[in-house]
Amino acid sequence: GEWTSLFNGKDLTGWTAKVVTPFWRVEDGTLVGENDEKKTGSMLYTAASYGDFEFEAEVKWEGEIDSGFMFRKPEAQVQIGVSRSLKRDMTGSFYVGGAGYPEASQAKDAAKIVKFGDWNKFHIHAKGDTFTVRINDQPASSHTDPKAAGAAPIGLQIHGGLKMKVAFRGLKVRALG
Repeated sequence: GEWTSLFNGKDLTGWTAKVVTPFWRVEDGTLVGENDEKKTGSMLYTAASYGDFEFEAEVKWEGEIDSGFMFRKPEAQVQIGVSRSLKRDMTGSFYVGGAGYPEASQAKDAAKIVKFGDWNKFHIHAKGDTFTVRINDQPASSHTDPKAAGAAPIGLQIHGGLKMKVAFRGLKVRALG
């Protein structure tokens, strides 16, 4: 399939959230997620659902954040930033509800390939029960989960409990046949 842009750089067309304002906005052509003064979390999801796909996004952040990409049903997550539970940077690692961060699915070399304070390109490949992540065109992690088989929207996360801001651009998806 062809690549489809998920963000037009102008507004949140094609995205849904329980509460958009004040958490999600467009700023200088980028999609910005930032929690409020109460450090409330929020999720922003694509209006469409995806099963087998390739997804790319550039992400920029400074300081300690806890964000990520959600996909499939039941939900799988690729972490961006510091895990609230582990208290350490797990960028590029898979978080699986109930199981946490499986050892074999962690991005152990992410600190060597992530450019902190700069744009980082994430590439997620989801085909069948196998998921892989590349960061800045370098292999970061892989995960296998036959249960995460259902199509679902792709989500962007602002985790609660931490004052944070994260920016996204170049969000695009390609369905795999």
